[in-house]
Amino acid sequence: MKALPPGDMPAGEFRDEGHRLVDWLVEYFQSSLDRPVLSRVRPGEIRAALPAAAPEAGEPFERILADFERVLVPGLTQWNHPGYFAYFPCGFSTPGALADFLSTAVSQQAMLWRTSPAATELEEVVLGWLRRAIGVPDGFEGVIYDTASTAVVHALATARHERAPEIRMRGLAGHGGGAFRVYCSEHAHSSVDKAVIVLGLGHDNLRRIPADAEYRMRPDLLAAAIDEDRRAGHAPLAVVATVGTTSVTSVDPVAPIADVCAREGIWLHVDAAYAGSAAILPECRWAIEGMERADSFVVNPHKWLFTPFDLSAFYCRKMDLLRAAFSLTPEYLKTSEAGDVRNLMDTGFQLGRRFRALKLWVVLRYFGLEGLRARLREHLRLARLFAGWVDADPGFERVAPVPFSVVCFRAVPRGVPRGVPREGGRGPGVGADGGAALNLFNERLLQALNDTGEMFLSHTSLGGRFVIRLAIGNIRTTETEVRRVWDRARALAETIPRA
Repeated sequence: MKALPPGDMPAGEFRDEGHRLVDWLVEYFQSSLDRPVLSRVRPGEIRAALPAAAPEAGEPFERILADFERVLVPGLTQWNHPGYFAYFPCGFSTPGALADFLSTAVSQQAMLWRTSPAATELEEVVLGWLRRAIGVPDGFEGVIYDTASTAVVHALATARHERAPEIRMRGLAGHGGGAFRVYCSEHAHSSVDKAVIVLGLGHDNLRRIPADAEYRMRPDLLAAAIDEDRRAGHAPLAVVATVGTTSVTSVDPVAPIADVCAREGIWLHVDAAYAGSAAILPECRWAIEGMERADSFVVNPHKWLFTPFDLSAFYCRKMDLLRAAFSLTPEYLKTSEAGDVRNLMDTGFQLGRRFRALKLWVVLRYFGLEGLRARLREHLRLARLFAGWVDADPGFERVAPVPFSVVCFRAVPRGVPRGVPREGGRGPGVGADGGAALNLFNERLLQALNDTGEMFLSHTSLGGRFVIRLAIGNIRTTETEVRRVWDRARALAETIPRA
């Protein structure tokens, strides 16, 4: 092909290729059931199939799309497949995908109000919609980040600025007090660990508080840890409570934790990235009880509100303090209307910001709150249904409560010892009598399930036990796919060696 003339793709070609792309996507969605959920390519296979250097001359989009299908599609893990049950499913929906395409096409960079009044003000409006939908009262201002991991960094940085504003200019070396301490559950997400590392607080200064029998942080042990640290000369800084932990979706008792934080005068951040979305259901509002007392919290519509990745809604009741920690305006970014508007660049370390709010706005409008509630209720029903099948079968056991749409279970076949309880632990551990054998059995069962190509599940470890996780959250998942997992699990469990 000859070198293209200066300028963009011609309008007519863009129209034709856009139609071709949408047609391809429709076919892709319809044919996805024929493709394995988990990619079967080997490491390096895709890299080897691609040229080592970019082409000198332009190529037609039709050929590029053909290569995408030939080379890259086999390497896609199908997060939007109805048989995807691993980790937390992505919040995909086709209206959200259209909004994401529209957002990219209009190419907004919302660092300043001036650089995109629409993106700036829509973000404020749509985050207000979401906050009211989940039942959190006024008093929190919101901002969209990419992930909950970014949100916890900003929450802890704001807590640090409140306690020691001199660190902004002098660094941690200029802080004369004891080492800051951060507290979270033993089941909290690893993003808390990374946040204390990134902020220079030190990984050793993160204290993971033991959980109760339902995997919830124990407020009494939290209070004891804070008291112990104060006696040792440390400076308790913040607590991160979790609503919907990654492994088992347990819910830390936010209200009692808030009591401790209020009494001790320390920051409370609530990570409701997964389960916060469930609060749009009146019957699930219990999960965020006490969250209105937090200093900050986060909900990820890209986890369980059918909004394409990435969109994390962060709320803070002290956003002016956050701006004080992060705002910095060089001369070339100063504008005449600065005193009358809010600039998104002041709400974090990121300068450039995509038009993410458009995705959430479209999803909320297209489905409506009632439509979203109906879909979440169906996911809750499917999880309870699967849990009931597990509970009724003596060859399997459920190892955690099912407050939302994740079921943690494992096979316990005859002939494979379960192990002995760990000393001081709540559940079976890997003992000399064969606990390791049962773990290996379930590892093999999980591998066999994923090898079918019909489904993809992940695992966790609880009390030394290898546990299989079924996470329901895809908008296209039905009872058919959930039943297929159960039927396959029972059948495959009969084929795996007991020894």
